[in-house]
Amino acid sequence: MKDIKIFACNSAEEFTKEICDTLGLPLGQKEAFKFANDNNFVQLKETVRDQDVFIVQTTKPPVNERIMELLITIEALRRASAARINVVLPYFMYSRSDKKDQARIPVTAKLMATLLEAAGADRIITCDLHNPAIQAYFDINCDRLTAKHLLERYFKNKNLKDIVVVATDAGSSKKAYKYSHFFDCPLALIDKRREDNNDKAVATNIIGDIEGKTALIFDDEVSTAGTLVEAANILKEHGAKEIYAGAAHGVLVGPAIERIKNSPIKELVVTNTIPIEPEKMIDKIKVVSIAPLFAEAIKRLNESQPLGDLFEYDK
Repeated sequence: MKDIKIFACNSAEEFTKEICDTLGLPLGQKEAFKFANDNNFVQLKETVRDQDVFIVQTTKPPVNERIMELLITIEALRRASAARINVVLPYFMYSRSDKKDQARIPVTAKLMATLLEAAGADRIITCDLHNPAIQAYFDINCDRLTAKHLLERYFKNKNLKDIVVVATDAGSSKKAYKYSHFFDCPLALIDKRREDNNDKAVATNIIGDIEGKTALIFDDEVSTAGTLVEAANILKEHGAKEIYAGAAHGVLVGPAIERIKNSPIKELVVTNTIPIEPEKMIDKIKVVSIAPLFAEAIKRLNESQPLGDLFEYDK
């Protein structure tokens, strides 16, 4: 690697430090704080002229504060003559606002793409978008990594028996099928309906045989855990022996922790795309690091190598 520098926004220092340690690179030095009038200030503490720069930001709350810090940092990099500005977003903010499916609502994911481009980003690197079509919102390159292989390896190493992969709704059946193909196991489907915008999921029926089996549920993210826990409850009612879940993003907001704690889920595995507060780390939650995958992507981009096998869902 050459002419490369990696910086972290304030909430992403731990994740970025792991990337830098993996690559054997120092963490770029910058300063970010707020003035008394609540305006953000960012200053780079080293030159980035003609450098291939990577700036990492997470969406640890408050999310809107993270967005503003990121945009200001991109502006600072652009005015400091960085050769290329690569924005690393392990979890893409506002990714669930990806379509106009109600009257008079915004497509905020598209707005985020517009803002990042306008600020001066040359490339976006993210992971497991809620809707893969979000990549098309950009006129710059957007690379989408996946935690799929990381989750597969984790559960394979547990040597679970009598596995069945469960799709929590029809929309997730295609992804569940790919997991079931990896584990060479049956697939089951829960007939689930969502009520309006209140995040409440209602499971009504199950298709497939799960009695006496170890059920695996996979999703791109766990937010309030309503869908996940409702699925786990109906699986338990239909005779599932053990229930495990895996997701790329542990958003874990609102009643999520309490729901998971009181659910029949034996273990929920998420990656560290979003920092999880210590008080949320109950025994049932396991975090695996995806930072080495991002480090490999950064290395390949800097060396002009292909990324295909890093985000290939069907590998």
